[in-house]
Amino acid sequence: MSRVDEKSPKDCAKKRFNFNKFHKKFFFAFSTFLLTILSLIFLIWLTLHPTKPQFSLKDVNIYQLNLSGLNLINSNIRLTLSSNNPNKKVGVYYDVLQVYASYKGQIITRQTLLPPFYQENEETNLLSASLAGNQVPVAPSFGYEVGRDQRIGKLVLTLKVIGRLRWKVGTWVSGRYRFNVNCVAVLPFNSIPSGPLSSKQGTVCSTIV
Repeated sequence: MSRVDEKSPKDCAKKRFNFNKFHKKFFFAFSTFLLTILSLIFLIWLTLHPTKPQFSLKDVNIYQLNLSGLNLINSNIRLTLSSNNPNKKVGVYYDVLQVYASYKGQIITRQTLLPPFYQENEETNLLSASLAGNQVPVAPSFGYEVGRDQRIGKLVLTLKVIGRLRWKVGTWVSGRYRFNVNCVAVLPFNSIPSGPLSSKQGTVCSTIV
């Protein structure tokens, strides 16, 4: 005849107590570990928090800006930008860079795609772009605005850069971030221009990441 062991309610309660105690210890250890990891990530982020890149416009030349047909414009613009990475421990991958020009809020060139590149910490690079617009539609007031600026003697042009970048810290590379650069150039605009409209006055651009 087999023996049947019967456990008292006291033994069952003790077993449940040990089981709950193990779960509490495990939860406490896991919470401590997770909190430590999050604190470490936050500390690294505070230490290496990347500063947004700095852009400046070195020079711009307008070789063509005239109306062709009904509210259509042809344009030819060349420019040089300076890109600086001010971070001491963070590199920047520029995956996408598109440059275009606008006048009085109207786009006057097609978007020009610049080649992607990697920028080391505290490095400065020069970027050159040739912008062109062929039969770009503009508002009916465009000719009047250009004529008025010619009488005033100056033309205000806006150069824009839109793109995507990634941060690099050691071997770690972040996801992609959108960025926008806005540069304003003021060019002398004589009543009878001889040669291209040019400006070689360095202009600091605004950057949003």
